[in-house]
Amino acid sequence: MKILFIHNYYRSDSPSGEDAVARNERKLLEDNGITVISYEKFNDDIDDSNVLKKIGLAVNTVWSRRTRNEVAVLLRRERPDIAHVHSIHPQISPSVYAACREAGVPVVHTLHNYRYICPGALLQRNGKPCEDCVGRLPVNALRYRCFRGALSATGALAAMLIFNRLRGTFTNGVNRFIALTDFAKSRFVAGGLPSERITIKPNFLPIIPETDSGRKSYAVFVGRLSAEKGVKTLLTAWRSVAGLPLKVIGDGPLRGELESLARESGIDVEFTGALSKDHVIAQVREALLHIVPSECYEGFPMVIVEALACGTPVIASRIGSLAEIIQDGETGLHFESGDPAELAQKVNHMVAKPELAAELGMNARRIFMEKYTAEQNFRMLMGIYEEVIAESMTGKGKS
Repeated sequence: MKILFIHNYYRSDSPSGEDAVARNERKLLEDNGITVISYEKFNDDIDDSNVLKKIGLAVNTVWSRRTRNEVAVLLRRERPDIAHVHSIHPQISPSVYAACREAGVPVVHTLHNYRYICPGALLQRNGKPCEDCVGRLPVNALRYRCFRGALSATGALAAMLIFNRLRGTFTNGVNRFIALTDFAKSRFVAGGLPSERITIKPNFLPIIPETDSGRKSYAVFVGRLSAEKGVKTLLTAWRSVAGLPLKVIGDGPLRGELESLARESGIDVEFTGALSKDHVIAQVREALLHIVPSECYEGFPMVIVEALACGTPVIASRIGSLAEIIQDGETGLHFESGDPAELAQKVNHMVAKPELAAELGMNARRIFMEKYTAEQNFRMLMGIYEEVIAESMTGKGKS
């Protein structure tokens, strides 16, 4: 089988989990003997140094003729069995679907974020969930400048959505969408994508870490230090947690404020800054608990997959996909998003019952081995490819 792999990488100074997942998936295919032909763009190459270039980028975001032509040439030369699209913003654009359709090559698209139903891609505003544009014209996105606080950038994405919805680009150009969770699928369906054409396939971890038999007495948070991640709620909760140090791994715009809050509160918190992936996994593997206090709709955070792989139980907000990925009372515990009192109560409960933490940790490792290994993911991905190819040959894959 030959796969055309299509992805637009984020800027290198803004590392993205989507990029890591896409790279992992491409390597997974190659490691299993699948021929992968790549069509890639890198946002580091964007030149938006003047008004004309910014206008050109906005136009290409809506529909890139250059991308369509380049992909058409690649399709004629390589003749892949299927195209797998990951991110297409802002340089690739939905025009790649038209190139594939004209060449008779079926398309699978992984929905890493909510860009198809939300110009800001995250279904959030001011650090909280927002569905104002789901199933509607993205007027409120323009009103609130939901992408980077910029009217022009938000306008380009809103125009992309409106233009391609009217053309039927998404529904006619994609044979199968991959959503990461049932919750995410429900939002895409509410936004107008056909339910019968969305398959659930989670992220995976390429390498299985060893579990740690000697847990240390600390909890860990891993992530960006920004409002929607709920780190303020976490630190507020820690005022009521006794005898359990907290390690905060990561960096972000709130780091200085959070460090001041920790000093003023006299709580036992260590801010490590950003660490290498191997170091992060080592810290998670030794932790008693992993805390995910997000106050927004997450996609499928790799930090949770890593915690499950390490056999570290997770205390997570009861919000969006998190409430689905972490099974309350089996692989971790839930608390109400934004409620520091309930978070503290759940942490203290786990500390007081080390046998419960051990049981949840064993369950977490078992669930990881059942659902989130590279072997399981490859099997799921090939099943999707084979089904889509078969459907395209019989004319069933698109309306």
